Amino acid sequence: MCDVLVIVGPGVAVDAGLLGEIARREFAALGVRGRLVHARDAAHLRSLVREEAVVVVVPAPAREASTLISQPPGTGVVVPVDLDRVEGAPHINGRGIAGLAWGIRHAVHRARHPGVRRIAYGPSPEQWGDLYLPESGAEAVPVVALIHGGYWRSIWAADLMEALCADLAGRGFAVWNLEYRRPDRHGWAATRHDIAAGLAALAGVGPAPASGPVIASGLAARHGSDPAPAPGPAAAAGQATPRRPALDLGRVAVAGHSAGAQLALRAVADGARVTLAVSLAGVLDLVEADRRWLSHGAVAAALGDGDASGDGDASGDGDASGDGDGDPAVPAPGDGHALPAGELHASSPLLRLPLGVPQVVVQGRGDDVNLVDFARRYAAAARQAGDDVTYLELPGDHQDVITPGTPIWQATARAITAALA
Repeated sequence: MCDVLVIVGPGVAVDAGLLGEIARREFAALGVRGRLVHARDAAHLRSLVREEAVVVVVPAPAREASTLISQPPGTGVVVPVDLDRVEGAPHINGRGIAGLAWGIRHAVHRARHPGVRRIAYGPSPEQWGDLYLPESGAEAVPVVALIHGGYWRSIWAADLMEALCADLAGRGFAVWNLEYRRPDRHGWAATRHDIAAGLAALAGVGPAPASGPVIASGLAARHGSDPAPAPGPAAAAGQATPRRPALDLGRVAVAGHSAGAQLALRAVADGARVTLAVSLAGVLDLVEADRRWLSHGAVAAALGDGDASGDGDASGDGDASGDGDGDPAVPAPGDGHALPAGELHASSPLLRLPLGVPQVVVQGRGDDVNLVDFARRYAAAARQAGDDVTYLELPGDHQDVITPGTPIWQATARAITAALA
């Protein structure tokens, strides 16, 4: 028996030794036992999945293996990972060989935090939030809403923020880890609608059950709210179960990482009701990010899809002021593509100042120098506009700002704690 079993399906085109190195590194970092096995065929893969309670499956392009992991047998945590991009897939995909590391982290996290509640805020499989509640004797606890980044591309998802979810819950916060439709699949209007709707949904989150549900697989509950939980050990023994705290909606922070910071600050500028806004290595100047062609033209790809209303399923998105309809276009570099000027300006946090709420702007010195530039100029402009801004620039890279245990995250957590005290 082991803590984590990694199964590599037949026909996966990757060096076996390299996968083993990645798996062993993650096992050591997470403090778990694990092993990696190569399945001979789909039948062998099926039998292996039943051997352990926490399984990560790297499927091959073969249809049998892909079909198998879409309906995993057994009752444990099963996390599928596709190294290649799979259009529309709800599981981890398109991150290359590094996707295995993310899959192992996700599987271990789900196994260690079975009480997470997944709550839908819309009909799409991508419209949900994971709610973490702390062990607290308080009647109500402050909330931190997290918005993941990934330069607005759908291969990156809410699992990026799971380590922070656990860290913040351990500090006494309720945490709302928000998933949303990304513009590469649904259009920009759907993305901005989902951030607003996801934050507003906090007001409708009812009292939590005393014991949350066990997430049976990496695909569980992706089509809505989670099922009714089984009673916890105390309830089964006839003992009184501790009451879960309510959410203190008078103390809500929204924290976004990278592109997620842009989405978070835009939502605040558009009227989201929060008491603190936090940028973690944020893309805070979209005009310059577009001109400098950051992440191979990510801004143009996100905003310049030519469909101002998204893919038609951004129901009730509502237009913010300056949504770009009928506005002159801003030429994007390289291919001559034009971005809607109004929407570009409405979406750039630097151009929406003042926000009118306290902010913490966090930036690692070892990150992309363009992001360092954006953070410094944004913090200075926000202060000049009258906003209350705490600027934290410390050693660290793009991932250190969302990695518990790093000095830059420890300083950030202290600042959030002080602001929501």
